[in-house]
Amino acid sequence: MEEIIVIGKNNPGVYPVLDVWGWEISVYLFLGGAAAGTLFFAAIGYLLGKEDALPMSVKNAIHFVPPALLVGLFLLFLDLHHKLNVWRLYTSFSLESPMSWGAWTLLVITPLSILWWLSYHYSMVPRWKRSERWLRKISNWSVRNRKILAWMILLTSVVLGVYTGILLSAFNARPLWNSSILGVLFFVSGLSVSAALIQWLSASKFETALFRKFDLGLIGLEIFLIIHLFMGLLSGSAVQIQAAGLFLGGPFTLSFWLMVFTLGLIVPAIAEVLEMFGTRVSKLVVPLLIIFGGLMLRIIIVNAGQVSSF
Repeated sequence: MEEIIVIGKNNPGVYPVLDVWGWEISVYLFLGGAAAGTLFFAAIGYLLGKEDALPMSVKNAIHFVPPALLVGLFLLFLDLHHKLNVWRLYTSFSLESPMSWGAWTLLVITPLSILWWLSYHYSMVPRWKRSERWLRKISNWSVRNRKILAWMILLTSVVLGVYTGILLSAFNARPLWNSSILGVLFFVSGLSVSAALIQWLSASKFETALFRKFDLGLIGLEIFLIIHLFMGLLSGSAVQIQAAGLFLGGPFTLSFWLMVFTLGLIVPAIAEVLEMFGTRVSKLVVPLLIIFGGLMLRIIIVNAGQVSSF
């Protein structure tokens, strides 16, 4: 039998390894999206003057962001083959490179999240008042410039949230990833995960009810984007139709439609509607399902994208 190679990239001499992204990238994309969503809600809540009405979203949930970003950066470092060359990412900035955008955005948003955390931490944890003087000075500066920080965080959180999907969609050689919807889908998913986390941890009935409504709307938007992602693939070229087939009878059908679409979106949406009409549902179930679905969305999309090819 003869095999016709229609593209040179299938030659191992050109691309020796094509499926190189493992669990590290999937978890990084999840942590980055969740951090972006949490920062977005914190900035919006403060700029709207709702920091007292929404204490979890503006003041408390931010405590999870710096560790999540630092763990995500560490996972990116683990994924690098030439780890000692990581500093080269910061010797230039390319407007056309998603990697460059992501590297610089993370460099900016990580210290911003720490400054935002410090601006509230001393008022919430009194025993920290005896800490080092230099740390107190940074905290006081953050409090004075909180509005500027909020605008900077709002902008960079949107860039970070969208970038987690753009990082994949920029790969033209992967038909599943090469969609403009992916950036918006991952950002909306990150917002949904953050909203679920806030309503889970908040002790305020008003805040919990508000973010339940937010999350229900975000789930609806996420379902809309997923449907249109597949509609775009099915109306595209043969390779895009084949990529969609991975989820429509292919090897990722059961995992995607069960773990992401059903358990991660449909079931939480039904539970949230029931709660809005007075039916008591465990406060733990819905957030855990949404967080699980958000993580599985990225794991499956990353793995399936590496299977799809020309």
